[in-house]
Amino acid sequence: MNSTLISISGPTAVGKTLFAIELAKKLDTEIISFDSRQFYKEMSIGTAVPSKEELIQVKHHFIQHKSIHDQYTVSDYKYDVDELIKTLSSKKKHIVLVGGSNLYLKSIIYGLDDIPEVPMEIRNKLNYEFQIHGIKHIQKLLKKLDPEYYNKVDKQNHRRIIRALEVSIFSNKPFSYFLKGKSKKRYNHHSVVLHLDRNKLYNRINNRVDHMIDHGLINEVKKLNLHNSLNPLNTIGYKEIFNYLNGELDLEKSIELIKMNTRRFAKKQLTWLNNNGDHLWLDSSNNKLSNIELLFQKLF
Repeated sequence: MNSTLISISGPTAVGKTLFAIELAKKLDTEIISFDSRQFYKEMSIGTAVPSKEELIQVKHHFIQHKSIHDQYTVSDYKYDVDELIKTLSSKKKHIVLVGGSNLYLKSIIYGLDDIPEVPMEIRNKLNYEFQIHGIKHIQKLLKKLDPEYYNKVDKQNHRRIIRALEVSIFSNKPFSYFLKGKSKKRYNHHSVVLHLDRNKLYNRINNRVDHMIDHGLINEVKKLNLHNSLNPLNTIGYKEIFNYLNGELDLEKSIELIKMNTRRFAKKQLTWLNNNGDHLWLDSSNNKLSNIELLFQKLF
């Protein structure tokens, strides 16, 4: 039996977790997370990991199964998910996927682009140039080598810029050449996107950040401060508190930055979803059971 995959996407704080749990209960199935921030067991509060009560309602996979010290790539994740789907397909007609890391979902449904392996000396050289000359230097280099990717990359994310540069330099082809994507689905898949009025969504985001602060985010980040250079910790909610702990920002400013950066991230998620793929869009302010009934009408 080949299971049908139903993915629940949408901007952060829109209500994906609770909706996915209700849907999985209705379908008598399990949940696969494609939220890369929730892979790491040291990160709970700042990544809005489902609560213990939520996790026991439906079996979840790929939640806090790795350490921040582990190397875990999107390729590793795709392989692990493929193996799990083989197992679940023998007993489940449907499998629910939920998360906010669209690249990870895409890796499951379409596979991965064939990006070449790059020798470490190229990456090390680029990292050295970044340390010596700063981010504007590598931004300028990327604009020259791959203007297409330059126009859509987060220009403050030096790791992504360096990744694009190393591939472009090694292959003599722009990094964007390797990101054209595969168009053939590997699984029977339906995409559902939850959305919400922008003001309501932004209020939810602001309230969620306040809730995180009230429930111990600062102490969680303090315990991780010695490891703040690790890639999993270069994420919203952690990097702003690191700056507070290291004396670069006061607490009020760091909290406001978390809210602002999260709102920006939510906007990017929606932009990506609007521009990629066909989705069933459901208003998250509606009753969950009503949305599930609508989903059944549209998809089955």
